[in-house]
Amino acid sequence: MQANVRRRIAVITIMALVIAAVVYGFMPRPVPVDVAKAVRDPFRVTIEEEGKTRVEDRFVLSAPVSGYMRRVELDVGDRVKERQAVVVLEPMRSDVLDPRRRAEAEAAVSAAKAVLSSAEENALAAAADADYARLRLERNRKLFEQGYIARDIFDQAESEAKRTGANRLSAEAAVKTARSDLERAKAVLRYSAATGTGGNIETVTVRTPVSGRILKKHHESEGVVNAGEPLIDIGDPSLLEVETEVLSADAVNIGPGTKVIFERWGGGDPLNGTVKIVEPAAFTKISSLGVEEQRVLVISDITSPPESWQRLGDRYRVEASFIIWEGKDVLQIPASALFRKGEEWAAFVMKNGKARLRELEVGHRNGLTAEILAGISEGETVIIHPDDSISDGVRVKVR
Repeated sequence: MQANVRRRIAVITIMALVIAAVVYGFMPRPVPVDVAKAVRDPFRVTIEEEGKTRVEDRFVLSAPVSGYMRRVELDVGDRVKERQAVVVLEPMRSDVLDPRRRAEAEAAVSAAKAVLSSAEENALAAAADADYARLRLERNRKLFEQGYIARDIFDQAESEAKRTGANRLSAEAAVKTARSDLERAKAVLRYSAATGTGGNIETVTVRTPVSGRILKKHHESEGVVNAGEPLIDIGDPSLLEVETEVLSADAVNIGPGTKVIFERWGGGDPLNGTVKIVEPAAFTKISSLGVEEQRVLVISDITSPPESWQRLGDRYRVEASFIIWEGKDVLQIPASALFRKGEEWAAFVMKNGKARLRELEVGHRNGLTAEILAGISEGETVIIHPDDSISDGVRVKVR
């Protein structure tokens, strides 16, 4: 009798365990989720872009004329004073004569010498004719005054003297012209680049318009420069501003006086700044993905004490965060907890081990967090990154 009882108890116990195991197997298990708390903290809406510093007043010294620039002895970073000479330009160097051109130049000199000799001989002949005509005119004048020759003969002698005198002057001018042609032909040989220029040459000195430091040398070694070509950049690195290229859709939310935080510039603490000007014209730029973007240049001043950013220089990289809106005590949750439910925002709240759907009124968002105006209280736990397995009333557990 006792054996039968024990057998029945064992069978009932086994059946109960089997039934419990089957029921437990079909029961829904809690879904593991990631959670975060709704907290009250300072909240900012920012526009973040990469910018670079630049000297406020940058002076680019350019070549006033084409010439041969002497080597610049100053180095980048050297201080210069107002009206200090920094660049010296010489005249352009002559060409080097190849054998054919040298032979032509020598032949031109020989031809010029021959022309000069011919002109000098013609000048001697003209001088002789002029002297003879002058003597003849003196004789005829005495005879005419004494009444031995007619007036017409005297007039002819006077005209002949004037004509030969004019020929003499013309011949002397031809000699000067031929001598100048000879000097021009000799100059081709004398001032060849292979033989040097010799003598003193005129130079043009480029001076600094203001005091400052050399920021960049476009040319360091001597060489030929063209008129208008930049030579040296000068400015004061202690007077810096930041230029940032911002999308035109974001630039409409930025104006003069907007606060800026400069981060990841190489120093320890972020730097403060304010927007000075938003340029009125946008420009097209191709992004790294090959997409055309309309961007606007925003210029900002650094308002932090100069001693905190004195290590910054011209064209240094910074990360600029433009503060569009901020609050000191704002209820917020991670933006990854939000999703759309029709036209409204919603989120799941974890309460008593279950997910509860809440419709929310959302204010500002900054990409990472969102301001909650209604629907969630401070300290409540929200589920972030909810997937399709989460619905209202589903059992959940923290991952």
